[in-house]
Amino acid sequence: MSMPSEQQMRAAIEARDESYDGHFFYGVITTGVFCKPSCSARSAKPENLRFFSTIESAMLAGFRPCKRCQATAKIPRIDRLVEIARHIEKHADERLTLSSLAELAELSPSRLQRIFKEAFGISPKAYQDAVRMRHFKQLLKEGDSVTNAIFSSGFGSISRVYGEATRNIGMTPKAYRSGGAGETIAYACRNTALGQMAMAATDKGVCFVQFGEDKASLVTNLKAEFPNAELSASPAQDAPELDAWMEALDQHISKGAPRPDLPLDMRGTAFQMKVWQFLLSIQEGNVLSYSEVAEKIDKPKAVRAVASACAKNRIGVLIPCHRVLRGDGSLGGYRWGLERKRALLDAERKRRFG
Repeated sequence: MSMPSEQQMRAAIEARDESYDGHFFYGVITTGVFCKPSCSARSAKPENLRFFSTIESAMLAGFRPCKRCQATAKIPRIDRLVEIARHIEKHADERLTLSSLAELAELSPSRLQRIFKEAFGISPKAYQDAVRMRHFKQLLKEGDSVTNAIFSSGFGSISRVYGEATRNIGMTPKAYRSGGAGETIAYACRNTALGQMAMAATDKGVCFVQFGEDKASLVTNLKAEFPNAELSASPAQDAPELDAWMEALDQHISKGAPRPDLPLDMRGTAFQMKVWQFLLSIQEGNVLSYSEVAEKIDKPKAVRAVASACAKNRIGVLIPCHRVLRGDGSLGGYRWGLERKRALLDAERKRRFG
């Protein structure tokens, strides 16, 4: 079932229209919950809404079910699984075993693993890692140090943040080489303060953000990155999530709004994933050298490999590789041009330090 247009969804939420229940869900970024269109909760500001086609996509984006409208109530077995998910959220900084969770759910470990993944698209362990990562990123935004944020989030070590937490997310070498075979990737372009921007997304999240002089060259780059995928140019009415994400990123780039915390579908080797995950923790206004990044991910001799991973980042700005410089403080390289890198860094320093 395809999602309604964004205009229809906003109207349905405003009218609390029950006829749209099941056609889409909406998340509220200020509360972290997702609801049915008919939810009676107080209306959120339009800019704080995010739209999802399924419960799975809403939960993967970091939203939890609303208790008021019980967005998951009519789905078989889902109530019990939601309780397990909430238990994981509440105890994310603790060591949770599949056996202990299964005992709580009154299921066998293998059955819990299977139906949890069927319902939410990820395993209980991957869900706990995702909750920890959200907590980690929030602590960094609030000004906590990297080390304190790591231990407060329950990771226990730097290597677990940038290694173990990505192990269940990274692609196998075979899948990585497949060039997106069998997938449908929606994309759209718009003009920003950094020039023409293209964003593309799978059903898991944003997989491509790049900048260029014109739409044609950006689409050519997208085809080169995912040569075996089915690419779909998406008008806003057919891809409201993508349209909302593009608008949020454009507001950040062009008008200084906070960088949106969007779901990402990162594609790379295990080492690249480790580097990219670390880049997500660098606070706005801060910069590190390639050697410092290598040290932080416990790979001090891999300075060139870190630089290569930054150069191969295909999700610009959302994965902030522009915050990594050469050891002498010079800008180094940037896939989309040094002028764009300088503009991003200048804007971030201005927002943070005035």
